[in-house]
Amino acid sequence: MSAVPVPARAPGWSSRLRVTQGRVILSEWTKFRSLRSTRWSLLVTLILAVGFPLIAATVTGARWSQMSPGDRLNRHPLDIALVGVRIAQLSIGVLGVLIISGEYSTGMIRASIGAVPKRLPVLWGKIVVFALASFALAVPSVLAAFFGSQAILEIHHILQIPFSANGVARSVFGGAVYLTLIGIFALALGAITRNTAGGIAVFAAIFFVIPPLMNILPTSWNNAISEYLPSSAGRDVFALTHGSHDLAPGPGIALFCAYTAVAIAIAAVLLMRRDT
Repeated sequence: MSAVPVPARAPGWSSRLRVTQGRVILSEWTKFRSLRSTRWSLLVTLILAVGFPLIAATVTGARWSQMSPGDRLNRHPLDIALVGVRIAQLSIGVLGVLIISGEYSTGMIRASIGAVPKRLPVLWGKIVVFALASFALAVPSVLAAFFGSQAILEIHHILQIPFSANGVARSVFGGAVYLTLIGIFALALGAITRNTAGGIAVFAAIFFVIPPLMNILPTSWNNAISEYLPSSAGRDVFALTHGSHDLAPGPGIALFCAYTAVAIAIAAVLLMRRDT
């Protein structure tokens, strides 16, 4: 009596459908690039990061001969090149909030959590995709702003600063790192608030409202507190020179990373504990 042949097993569908972090990242990338708001926000960030330095360089070059010595001292070429970073932080921060708060407003978050029951891989996937996309946009933006503004200011030799000069490359790439970190920080705020308006309001308060309000405090208090604010610590990352009440680039980026890590940790805990 011959043995009955055992049919070959079909491919393991369970392994093909298994949720992995890599597949979650790919899914988040698909959502990220398919949203119209993402493309517009990235375009606005690019325009702000590059356009404002070129405008500032053009105005400075045209009015240089009419400026007073005091005004000329305040026109450092690297400050001109990186002025767009200070403005583009708003658009990249808004996009960071929208990346996750938009899913709560549309109800898409339920589908995301349903496909990834462990939840946290969704947050990690969003952070990875947004960080890589932001950095990939920020690096060429700050480089274009630096070399473009330097080309415009070429007629004024006093405003020329080589990229190889001490601290210049660190400041330029620090601007790209700052934009990336501030976007991740805003993303965490969006996950914490689960509301677009609320997330943007908290982001604006931390970076645009609280720092000026510190001026109402006594000078000694202001100097002691302001250097440790997220906005000040972040700017120390790409500042070429630092005052007596500023952090050095190393401690500045370490503190800003710590603020970002705390915001992400809070977002992760709330994502696990709250209903969608």
